[in-house]
Amino acid sequence: MPDRMEVFSLPGLPDFAPGDDLAGAMIDALKHHNLSLQQGDILVVAHKIVSKCEGAVIDIADVQPGVGAKALGQEVNKDPRKVQVILDQSSRVIRANKRVDQQEGTLIAEHRLGFICANAAVDESNADRPGQLITLPDDPDRSARQLCQALEQAFNCQLGVVISDTFGRPWRLGQVNVAIGLANVPACIELAGEADAFGHQLKVTAPAFADELAAASGLLMSKHGRCPVIVFRGLHWPRRQSSASDILRPHKEDLFR
Repeated sequence: MPDRMEVFSLPGLPDFAPGDDLAGAMIDALKHHNLSLQQGDILVVAHKIVSKCEGAVIDIADVQPGVGAKALGQEVNKDPRKVQVILDQSSRVIRANKRVDQQEGTLIAEHRLGFICANAAVDESNADRPGQLITLPDDPDRSARQLCQALEQAFNCQLGVVISDTFGRPWRLGQVNVAIGLANVPACIELAGEADAFGHQLKVTAPAFADELAAASGLLMSKHGRCPVIVFRGLHWPRRQSSASDILRPHKEDLFR
């Protein structure tokens, strides 16, 4: 592994709307600031700008909640229209809970892509106006691949792309960015069979490389800073096609079901 790397945010990106060319805007911003992408760079991109460009945006006024959404909304004191969107994005609701000290309760759901998170990743932060909900892209891996291909063509080098979202963690407070879409970047790097620094054979070690990148990007990707693209430079990594679903633990290994 290298002993140093460079991390920087991409400045000058506009506000995005459905139909906008995300890759084109990134290329323009890089050139405007006399920046370029280099061989081996990895870009971590907040899913919100991908979702906006792809039209994964819902006006809550257009949603008609069903009976189930109304009942669940009453249970956790959430707008039933938002609950309906959460249900539409989910394969199942895992927990619905509201403590007496909460104004609005919590819904933990399994997103149809397999991610387990609050509200099936349906979010209102960084929406253009009140009453607008942003969902995950339909296929974040495909979005990452398309973005990566456009950037590689523009800068004539091999790159990696990670699309990220912010999740909570079981048994820990706070949130971190995690990988939900990948292009050329391994989800995990298997080290089983190799030796550690003291010569002991590793048996189950598998660093979650994509999640490590996503989490580190959060240090520069603030909610209010409008820095949705972070570039990592100087890392050595095995270039291969993988999917963010590769990092999901199989249901059969869930000890808490």
